[in-house]
Parts: sequence; C-alpha cells; structure tokens
Amino acid sequence: MLVDTHAHLNIKAFELDREEVIKRCLENNIWIINIGTNYETSKKAVEIAGKYPEGIFAAIGLHPINLDTGLVKVKTDELEGSHFENEFDFEKYKSLAENPKVVVIGEIGLDYYWRPKTTKKKEFFKQKQKDLLSKQLELAKELNLPVIFHCRMAFDDLIDILQGSDPCKLNGVIHCFTGNWKMAKKFLNLGFYLGFNGIIFKLDLDEIIKKTPLDRILIETDCPYLTPPNLGKERNDPLGVKFVAERIAEIKNVGFDKIAEITTENAKRLFKLG
Repeated sequence: MLVDTHAHLNIKAFELDREEVIKRCLENNIWIINIGTNYETSKKAVEIAGKYPEGIFAAIGLHPINLDTGLVKVKTDELEGSHFENEFDFEKYKSLAENPKVVVIGEIGLDYYWRPKTTKKKEFFKQKQKDLLSKQLELAKELNLPVIFHCRMAFDDLIDILQGSDPCKLNGVIHCFTGNWKMAKKFLNLGFYLGFNGIIFKLDLDEIIKKTPLDRILIETDCPYLTPPNLGKERNDPLGVKFVAERIAEIKNVGFDKIAEITTENAKRLFKLG
C-alpha cells in the first residue's frame, strides 16, 4: 500500500477522467489526499472524498499564490484555472474543514517567487502572506488538524514563524521540500515531516533524503505536476507515487516494501487516516 499525501485530482486537469484515475489508484492500493488551494478547489476535494468510503481524503486551504494582494500579476495556471481570493474567510473555510473527510489544512504557506520589485511593496507583499498563513494556522489549531506547508523562496521566514508556534498544537509536513540540510534539520527538530515527490528526479536531494529519518518522510506526487520520468506520460497522477517510493528506496539503500510500509504508517499517523 502507498499513500499519495499530496495530489490535485480536484482541479481542471482531471475534469474529464477523474473517476477513472481514482478507480485505477484504488485498484492498485494507493490512497490519496486531494489538496485544496482556494475555496473552490477545497470544496471540490471534499465533494470527491465524500463519494468514496475509503482511501480518498481532502485538505482545505488558501495557497499563498491564490491570495490577490493587488501587488503582483500572477500568470493563470491553465491546469488549475484562475480562482484568486481577496481575503481568507475564516468561518467559511472552518465550516468546510469540519467535514470528517478533511484530514489536514493545506496547502498553505509562503511563496515569494512572484513578488513586487520595490522594497516597500515587497515587504508589504510578504506581510500579507504571513498574515494569511497566521489565520490558517489558527484554524488548524482550533480544529486540531495537521498542516501541509507550501514554501518557495521563503524557508527562513517560515522557520521563524514555526519556531514561534506552540509545537504542542501544530504538526504537519513541508510539502515538496527543496531546501538544504540545515533547513531540513530545523523543520525536523520542530517535529515536522518532509514530503518528497517527482522533484527528486530534477534536483539533487539525495543527501537530504539519506539523512532524513525514514519515519519522518512522506511521499507525494503533486499531480498533475512533477511527473516522474518512468511514468510514461506527460500528466502526473497518483500512480506516480510508486516511482517516488522506488527512488527513495534506491537512495536509502533499503527495500521498496520497507519504504511503502513506513511512509504509509507515517501518513496514517499524521493525518489519522482510517
């Protein structure tokens, strides 16, 4: 058994064959957490999970890129569609998160890739994202749910925020980890898991994977993105998680079955999957 802890079957890219993809995954004993990036995709993730008695779960949250700060123009993702929000509606998201199929708040975090050019606007832009993250962390704490963190070009700021949080009330995973070992150690020391996906075929993360304890690793696809080269098709899907597990097994010089067993245990423990 494998658990794809970060999929996006709830977006436009899977509109035409979503049920067929899920059927193939469940037949291959792959469980899936579909990740929200705004209210619309979060709601869709909950609706999809509700159709399946076992194996399909949902995450809800507002991705930092989907917050319209008015300071940058972000290119619309054709695979996802355009769903920007001016602010985080705490009560609306809370109501959605109370659904029993919701096992985590995410993906939320910080993303400084698309940012203003002037220093003053840049700082205001960063603060808007930090404020958004703070509100969503409060939601996670209130509902006693873990968090899936997105972080791009913002590791130092995220670490500062998490070091100031109550570790007894906050746990989760750093999705698609691409930082260095010094950063990884800080997240691990704070009690977080590291999530690895098809990016490990593009970037050299071997030493980080070797050094990260196996009981702190989660596997994911981030599908339809980051397709493993062995999948044999352009669009990624949760079946690609097998190749991520195989690559981690190779890097750690352990058997595939052990990677599958322990990462599945990790996912079930963190997300309380039944």
